[in-house]
Amino acid sequence: MLLVSLISYVDRNTLALLAPTILRETSLTAEQYGWVISAFSVMYMIGNPVWGRLLDKLGLRLGMNLAVSVWTVASAVHAATTGFWSLAVARGVLGFGEGATFPGGLRAVTQTLPPALQARGMAVAYSGGSMGAILTPILMTPVALLWGWRGAFLFTGLIGVAWLTLWFFVSRREDVRRPVEPPGEAPGIRLRDPRLWGFIAAYSLGAMPIGFVLYSASLYLNRVLGASQADIGKVLWIPPLGWETGYFFWGWLLDKMVARGVERTAAVRRLMFAGVLLSLPLACVTYVTSLEATMALLFLAMFVTVGFVVPPVSHGVAIYTTANAGLIAGIGAGSFGASVAIFMPLFGRMFDQSRWSEAFLIAALLPAVGFLIWSFVNRRTRV
Repeated sequence: MLLVSLISYVDRNTLALLAPTILRETSLTAEQYGWVISAFSVMYMIGNPVWGRLLDKLGLRLGMNLAVSVWTVASAVHAATTGFWSLAVARGVLGFGEGATFPGGLRAVTQTLPPALQARGMAVAYSGGSMGAILTPILMTPVALLWGWRGAFLFTGLIGVAWLTLWFFVSRREDVRRPVEPPGEAPGIRLRDPRLWGFIAAYSLGAMPIGFVLYSASLYLNRVLGASQADIGKVLWIPPLGWETGYFFWGWLLDKMVARGVERTAAVRRLMFAGVLLSLPLACVTYVTSLEATMALLFLAMFVTVGFVVPPVSHGVAIYTTANAGLIAGIGAGSFGASVAIFMPLFGRMFDQSRWSEAFLIAALLPAVGFLIWSFVNRRTRV
């Protein structure tokens, strides 16, 4: 499951990495690029709860086979796109298929690990995404330089086929094929439950800096700092390294706090409050001029953002039980997709107008808004 989340982020980040070249060759504006990202994010938003429920009902083995097959074809089709509409359609299908990534990861964790290890297990399964973001510039830059950006997308299709072959053998495990559910009837997830909307706010707004940095960093480095496509490929692995490190740090810290007797809701609240304070330096990116300082701030932003992913998801599973794990993960990741769909066109327009400082300030403040909403609706909740 770590590998499948890694591949999903290689697929989606190849576009972000090669955006300067693709925009130049297809004559797309940054705002149109934002709408292409929005197409992916809208379908990703829809796909997450759909796949989450399918995985809970059909099982992990069959569900992941279907999802990865869909997005592997969609990723390879990017190579045949010629302009805005074809790229947006291919991106949308990719987003729908990749909606199974995090529901599948959480479903695997809850089926195969005891509760005391599940936060760290979630960190392992989810960390493939950040690892994929690290590897994308390292792996795909030389591929694109040799065979062009279209060849890079064909290469991502081959990676998907390789994973499907591996999954055919790995998914034969008994606990993967036949999940053991906890005894008793699982509580339903109701739209009227304010705790659900608090979870959505914390995840979607708190994690927004991940999407902002992933999709905007290459354009900022190119247009503001003057970095070439080759130069971008040499440094763009640094911010996702913070994301990767953050998964293990926040997952380990949450497990330790709960093991020491800290009530889970209180532990999640403390961790997210720390995340709010550490998110603010992202607003300072436009006030530094060196590439090294810029990379350090982007690294910190992605490290901190995981504090709005692992703790809220763990809290949601504790409330709604592991029987709804796939759906909880799907709702969380889907809400993140909705947030990206809403904000990226706005950020794209700001980039076209060179309003970089405003864009970075908004991205830095969104986690605080998500935390305040979550804290309000969970002020009486104890798990």
